[in-house]
Parts: sequence; C-alpha cells; structure tokens
Amino acid sequence: MARVRYIGAEPVTVPELGDRTVQPDELIEVPDDRFEGYVCQPQTWESVDEPKADQPAPKKMTTAAKAATSKEG
Repeated sequence: MARVRYIGAEPVTVPELGDRTVQPDELIEVPDDRFEGYVCQPQTWESVDEPKADQPAPKKMTTAAKAATSKEG
C-alpha cells in the first residue's frame, strides 16, 4: 500500500475509502493501483510512500501427482 498526505485546509470525505473523513495533514494508505489518482491532484494530496515496484508473481505450485501426470502425457 502507498501512503499520501492530505494537504487541504478543511477535512474531506473520501468515498473511495468508505466515506472516511480525512483531516488536514493526515497520512492515509491507498491501494497501489490508485496512488496516481491521488498524487495527480498536487494541490490536495502529497506523496509520502510510493507504491512498491511490481514484484514477480509467485511461482505456480503443482502437486507431485499432477507433475507426474504431465510427464506421462
């Protein structure tokens, strides 16, 4: 999760966060894929922690029986 700081002057309600009220100078966590939607508003939001670099997907695990079946076919 990325973090942003609300730099507006008045509290705001953020529908995307379940109608949460965010206070001036408050840090909040936002989903990595929504980070750009906040920081593209530099008069309102400030980047604190950017999303982590994409990590490779975990390796797909197979059972020994499935692996054996695959080799036979």
